Amino acid sequence: MNLGGDHTAALTRRESLRRIGAGFGTLGLAGALADPALFASTKEIGKQAVSPLAPKTPHFAPKAKHVIQLFMPGGPSQVDTFDHKPDIAKHAGKRPSLVNRKSLRNTKNGLMVSPFGFKRYGECGKMVSDIFPHVGRLVDDLCFIHSCHTDIPEHAGAILMMTLGALQPNRPSMGSWLTYGLGSENQDLPGFVAMSPRAQPRGKLANWGSSFLPGAHAGTYVNIASMKPENVMRNLSNPHLPRLEQRNQANLLSRLNKMHLDRLEKDNHLEAGIEAMELAFRMQFAVPDVFDISKESKETRDLYGNSEYAKGCLIARRLVERGVRSVQLSHSIDGYDIAWDTGHGDIKGGHARLAKACDQGIAALIQDLKRRGLLDETLVVWGGEFGRAPTSEGKKGRDHDHYGFTMFMAGGGVKPGFSYGATDNFGLTAVENRVHVHDLHATILHLMGLDHEKLTYRYSGRDYRLTDVHGKVIHDIIA
Repeated sequence: MNLGGDHTAALTRRESLRRIGAGFGTLGLAGALADPALFASTKEIGKQAVSPLAPKTPHFAPKAKHVIQLFMPGGPSQVDTFDHKPDIAKHAGKRPSLVNRKSLRNTKNGLMVSPFGFKRYGECGKMVSDIFPHVGRLVDDLCFIHSCHTDIPEHAGAILMMTLGALQPNRPSMGSWLTYGLGSENQDLPGFVAMSPRAQPRGKLANWGSSFLPGAHAGTYVNIASMKPENVMRNLSNPHLPRLEQRNQANLLSRLNKMHLDRLEKDNHLEAGIEAMELAFRMQFAVPDVFDISKESKETRDLYGNSEYAKGCLIARRLVERGVRSVQLSHSIDGYDIAWDTGHGDIKGGHARLAKACDQGIAALIQDLKRRGLLDETLVVWGGEFGRAPTSEGKKGRDHDHYGFTMFMAGGGVKPGFSYGATDNFGLTAVENRVHVHDLHATILHLMGLDHEKLTYRYSGRDYRLTDVHGKVIHDIIA
């Protein structure tokens, strides 16, 4: 609707009041009709208004609709969790050569036997560490990848590689690429939610940011430590205005911003601001509901347990149940952003404590998704940015190992009760069916119905994608 006047000219105060006054009747009518389409922040495509987060058609039939990334920053040790290596005990105290695996020499920091026992679980007979008994009982639902590798053994860069597909914090996150390619099935919640108890993973905003993608695709961070639904996202609610007045205020601000945008023709920051204000209005009513786990039955809450991470797993299920496209849940304890890095000085104490805080919740998430019929359409991905060496660091610890580490997936079209790839006899280096992080990302996109080579965005004179110029889909793990 044209309110009159020259939209290209700067507005005087009198002209602004005249235009605003002419719009009051329309705002009231829209409120009376209560039509969400009239309030949606949209872009015009031909004659059809489309929200940037509206569901989009994938490149091909997807195996999954949602992704939950259970991120373990700090580097969990593969040989103390899911990659059982009995040969370490046979050669304890000796150090293998990276060039010749058969070459062993006695050294101060040689092979160190895991302080944990391993048991065989499930029909597939998977060996799992004693620190993950709940996950162990679900191995017939899991797909293990034992041959992961990444570019560098340094936390900040490796975390970015796992979340962005790049070593520098200047690319969109995987969750942002997913919402850019597929939109979201819930317009009242962000398409991508990143959560952690207390500490954000190293790199913070970069891990869920949208970089050069439109701002509507950026992730929304939630600190779940307090677990009070009304405090999960700060400054989300307005205690001074009733809902209708907030709606009118939001419409007015949106209209003024769009008039300004018409003069500028294109401004990514302004467009993102318009989208953010509209989403924030809708979120203030949807967020308290989805984060209120007291609405779950006691049986369900007991299934997950009382740890902060377990509660995050329950919220992750509630989010995807409501149509959120991507959820990243990072593990942290006592405010430490790379919790699993306690492995440097104390594998036994540190890993046991960390596993105890997340084991039950992870298993409950998979069980809960399965019994609700959501596991088939939800891809769950567990792992850190790299692993840990089978050799000792000091007397009780292990150093970083980016040459070979383990991740596992569940649901979302992957083979259950299956193990893919392998490290050498000591768990040091991936030697069979090696999987780079780019391959992992390509496979996740493929399971979501997206061709990683076609999901591109033109920026600064070139086409960018999550996998850069690399990545191969791991077809052997797809059911």
